[in-house]
Amino acid sequence: MSNCTLPEENVRPRRLADFIGQDDLRANLDVFIRAANERARPLDHTLFYGNPGLGKTTLARIMASELGVNMVSTSGPVMERSGDLAAILTNLERGDILFIDEIHRMPATVEEVLYPAMEDFQIDLVIGSGPGARTVKLDLEPFTLVGATTRLGLLTSPLRDRFGCIFRIEFYSPEELGLIVERSAAILGVRVEPEGALVIGRRARGTPRIANRLLRRVRDYALVHGDGTVTREIAESSLERLDVDRHGLDNMDRKILSLVVETFGGGPVGLKTIAAACAEEVRTIEDIYEPYLIQCGFLKRTPRGRVATAKAYQHLKLRMEDDRLPLL
Repeated sequence: MSNCTLPEENVRPRRLADFIGQDDLRANLDVFIRAANERARPLDHTLFYGNPGLGKTTLARIMASELGVNMVSTSGPVMERSGDLAAILTNLERGDILFIDEIHRMPATVEEVLYPAMEDFQIDLVIGSGPGARTVKLDLEPFTLVGATTRLGLLTSPLRDRFGCIFRIEFYSPEELGLIVERSAAILGVRVEPEGALVIGRRARGTPRIANRLLRRVRDYALVHGDGTVTREIAESSLERLDVDRHGLDNMDRKILSLVVETFGGGPVGLKTIAAACAEEVRTIEDIYEPYLIQCGFLKRTPRGRVATAKAYQHLKLRMEDDRLPLL
């Protein structure tokens, strides 16, 4: 198998100065990184939380690059036993970054190993078994744990409180996504006009990962149906063919809205009922689709369930019954 890196894998920024968006987060992180470099000490343990595709892994890699250290990556579900984590921790060098994606899915027995490792840079190893078993403390090289999660509420308080820096990553504006598309296009060798990049940015659901994916698909249409340049017209027509509308909604988004509006009378309807009707997992609906629909104002959460808004009816070109009109 070849070890060469495809150009598509290089669109992630490697320096903080190249990272577009999240201005407050970037400014604060820059201060903390510079201070750590000045002190010649590892950065405090850092937690990023937010929806998938917003740049949590990218920021962890940037931190390692800016600090001039190595990054070791793993994920919560992969570490099934405490020994798995202990093996990783004992191999870290001074100042290294340990990145744990989906840290909220780490088993409790593994999580407990992290507590002394994060606070005192030590782990407790049990040698032997039965009555003759004994516990030995093993010193670790000082390191920085960077955790990433889409479900901050599922993190236990003891683990969450051990992070010195906690950052929420927000959805990006269409203008920021347009700039990200222009930057990625330059790296991929794709000619893109600013208006074409903005069209993609407006339909990327506030998420850089989706913006870069749409750019690659629009690039293909531009090559086949144009001269290779991503113009506003090419971007709009190709995204319509991909069933991505002007709000960035795809077939599943519209299916969810149609179910709530037409099948369940606009709601309220429970999330499990929506997931069953869509033949989709509850977690997928809750993590992937619902946050953007709520942010766009198509859905709202109530104590009794999800309710479609007047904007959802307008988007689906359906008439909202008078008794469902929002109260002023």
